[in-house]
Amino acid sequence: MLKLSASLKVVIKFMVTQSLLWQSQQQSSDFAELCNALYERELTALARDENVILTSLQNRIKSLPHYVKRTAFALLNAQTPLELDIQNASWSAKQGNAHPSISQLSDDENVMTWYRNQSLVLGLVVPIGLNSHIVLDSIDRIDREKQRIRTNVYGWFYLTTNSSDNHEDSELLKNGVNLLKPTKKIMTAACAGHCWQNSRKSQPIMPSLRELLLSCTINWRNFKQPRVN
Repeated sequence: MLKLSASLKVVIKFMVTQSLLWQSQQQSSDFAELCNALYERELTALARDENVILTSLQNRIKSLPHYVKRTAFALLNAQTPLELDIQNASWSAKQGNAHPSISQLSDDENVMTWYRNQSLVLGLVVPIGLNSHIVLDSIDRIDREKQRIRTNVYGWFYLTTNSSDNHEDSELLKNGVNLLKPTKKIMTAACAGHCWQNSRKSQPIMPSLRELLLSCTINWRNFKQPRVN
């Protein structure tokens, strides 16, 4: 019995070692494939940018390896209900027939109330509704006195509809830019790049590297708080 027990321990140890080795190799393979997909996407985008100047192009290419590796690592280790498409370096999820922001746009006071009632923190990922799709941004400033928040890319959003200072907010609304309340449907659509044209489903768009990184920090159990690693 002792010899059998010792043999079983050796076999079990071997199986565990092989399993861990396979997992490590598989993750390494997925990481490499993600990096390749991200490189291809970013270099294609840079090549198509007719307005980029040489110095800016050089700086972006120089920083690309860092952001590509960081994004690939974050995608592999994200805590999310979404499915990761390794080949395309993107999130995959079933797309709804209608733009999920429609119901919120018809009741923007409900959205503003949600934000006013939260203990907002810097870095919180928030969804921004555009005409055809939803993007991810993050809060980088909170002005409690004027009841407004600023997001990193889209700027200031007022959390009240009767402010005399909200001309910036009005300009955003004219351009079809709306602050949305984070829900599972809204955040899923943003992460997966779901798109709608003329009230019909359209080909998904590819989120930027920055948006992919933000998608990996979403706290899916509580959208009110950033994810704690």
